[in-house]
Amino acid sequence: MTETVVSSATKELVIGFDRPFVIIGERINPTGRKIMAEEMKNGDYSRVESDTLAQMAAGAHMLDVNAGIPLADEPRILAEAVQLVQSLTDAPLSIDSSIIEALESGLSVYQGKALVNSVTGELENLERVLPLIKKYGAAVVAISNDETGISEDINVRYDVAKKIVEHAADYGIPACDVVVDPLIMPIGAINTAGREALKLIHRLRTELKVNTTCGASNISFGLPNRNGFNGAFISMAIQAGMTSAITNPLHSEVVSASMGADVMLGKDPDCARWIKQFREPPAEGASVRGTGRRRRRAG
Repeated sequence: MTETVVSSATKELVIGFDRPFVIIGERINPTGRKIMAEEMKNGDYSRVESDTLAQMAAGAHMLDVNAGIPLADEPRILAEAVQLVQSLTDAPLSIDSSIIEALESGLSVYQGKALVNSVTGELENLERVLPLIKKYGAAVVAISNDETGISEDINVRYDVAKKIVEHAADYGIPACDVVVDPLIMPIGAINTAGREALKLIHRLRTELKVNTTCGASNISFGLPNRNGFNGAFISMAIQAGMTSAITNPLHSEVVSASMGADVMLGKDPDCARWIKQFREPPAEGASVRGTGRRRRRAG
């Protein structure tokens, strides 16, 4: 079975077919967050700190760190953010940037084996990112698009993923260190997006034999009750073979759906993780056995 090992300086995490689903917290990202972007640009990482602690408390297993701020010194900001987050948690990190210099800056200060987000099927991108992955001994998220864009045909997206895995092998990067993102499209715009995504996830697991991840909230874009819908999608995606997702652990529906799916698929023996997460504390004044002292019968 394919296993992708990532780590911090002190903690190892395995993404794998028979392993519990891995939630990668998405909150450390200034995209669409103007206040956070301005603060990070000016060296204020207070929101990075609070988002780190909140996501870990909510149940994240890894954290994605992104510093994509227009007209800012992204290599410096990403390196500083990575160092801060690693000082706050022992969880492994996903270092997220479309700029090669920022990726290298983040990797140069990272302690452990990171997950790099991401490489695409574009030849120029492959030739720039894959040597960096090899140099730092990282794992990498492979996005299933290339020079032609994002195809609605899942067979094309599968072929792009296969191409990336093959190119990675040419650089000495094993398939277990390539985590494929099949690209989840909004079902509100493309009615077949959910069904097609589940088919592709299954093929990536059974035919290409790679681990998978995705930006899970893309599926519900434009719909009401997005968190409930995202939870439904994640539980079905896990059944299809998905092994991780970049999502918001602060949404309880997402955490419950992923943990419930793990129980149903036998990835949580004796329901231990579920019970630990959701067991209600005993009522105040209750006995250890939960029933209190029995009454004596009259007479």
